[in-house]
Amino acid sequence: MSILKKVWILAEKQIGLGQLCAGGRQLGEEVSAILWGEKEEADKAIQMGADKVYWLGTLRLETLREDYVETILKLLQEEKPDALLVQPTKRGKLIAGRLAAGLETSALVDAVEILTDGNKVQIQHMVYGGAAFRTERIQPQTAIITVGTGVFTPLAEDAGRQGSIIKVEFSEPAAKIKLLEKKSKASSEVNLNAAKRVVGIGRGLAQQEDLKMVEELAGLMEAEVGCSRPVAEGMNWLPKERYIGVSGAMLKPDLYLALGISGQVQHMVGVNQAKAIVAINKDKAAPIFSQADYGIVGDFYKILPSLIEKFKAEK
Repeated sequence: MSILKKVWILAEKQIGLGQLCAGGRQLGEEVSAILWGEKEEADKAIQMGADKVYWLGTLRLETLREDYVETILKLLQEEKPDALLVQPTKRGKLIAGRLAAGLETSALVDAVEILTDGNKVQIQHMVYGGAAFRTERIQPQTAIITVGTGVFTPLAEDAGRQGSIIKVEFSEPAAKIKLLEKKSKASSEVNLNAAKRVVGIGRGLAQQEDLKMVEELAGLMEAEVGCSRPVAEGMNWLPKERYIGVSGAMLKPDLYLALGISGQVQHMVGVNQAKAIVAINKDKAAPIFSQADYGIVGDFYKILPSLIEKFKAEK
């Protein structure tokens, strides 16, 4: 039995759209998606589980998503959904905050679990940069919630699903953001959020060339490679898309293998939802051992070759 009557979702990227549609179906009787983009993307949202799509149209070259806040706010004020689930991209968080301010409420950010208790809905979310969790019950008004990756599992797409698409007229904002310049940014073809296994590398890696050994192990494990912040932003050995932590990727894999990572809280926030954490570090006092399910005290330069040979033998 659904707890809420109307659940709306707002996702900047398609992977978030599928997960939030699934969450909306679990919590609400009617699921509506707010979308930018081509008309085909609105049809896709219905296949993913939306009953209605409030289609904002294709983004104009001179218009940014932030300029649609007043348009979305007007919709929320008119339709009064019980909850708006937002994909926590940087832009998504910014929009969520502005919408909450417009509704004279606060946004619940970084939800890691949505609990139902009778006819009540409670949100467990991270606070203090992920150092603690807090559980709050949503009130009978539109709740703005940013939902972390992996909280919901996307449903299988149904090409035969029927739904309605409502074209929304753009409300000109009182103050627009002016786009001055766009630059292409080289990005990594990686989706850490969806990975079931992740191998994370930290400052224990002596040189960039040694990444080949880590990548070989990850390939044998059918895992993605991630890293701590210094590897991506200090040494620039891996792209920022692979940085795991409070301001990077937040993961929920089946297995996280940490190599040469000390385990500072800023990093562990990104993996504390992993089903199993395995750490290899030569420092027996490294904080990560207090959070790992399994730990090996030793030099991973000696341990990794043995692991690689073992996996190859199993193949």
